[in-house]
Amino acid sequence: MFKHILIATDGSELAERAAAHGLELGKLLGASVTAVMVTEPWSTMITGATAQTFYEEYAKATAHDAARALAAISELAKKVGLTCATSHVKEQYPAEGIIAACKDRGCDLIVMGSHGRRGLAKLFLGSEAAKVLTLSTVPVLICR
Repeated sequence: MFKHILIATDGSELAERAAAHGLELGKLLGASVTAVMVTEPWSTMITGATAQTFYEEYAKATAHDAARALAAISELAKKVGLTCATSHVKEQYPAEGIIAACKDRGCDLIVMGSHGRRGLAKLFLGSEAAKVLTLSTVPVLICR
């Protein structure tokens, strides 16, 4: 059925629960699994040397957050007896980065969590899960 599962994370507890489902599915199917975290492009109105300093701190912080989140999924994978490749996609918006990673890695299923925002929160904050569903050419499993 599915041969390569992409698990998307944002480092949240919800994403970790979705990862656990994706890893269990991967084990049941004998599929390869790749975990990905996408960090958004840095943007600011500041320019010059000050901007460079802030950018360097932003890059360090996002790399640290991604390493922590991806390590957590790798540990979950070990617990269920799987090897899980990891990837930190930098400087992309989450939905686009997830879709690109899926395509680049040849994945045939995306597993991710959804915060289930509704109303104004959904309008103003958007829904990365909804964007992935819209853009994806492969099936997407959304875990709440």
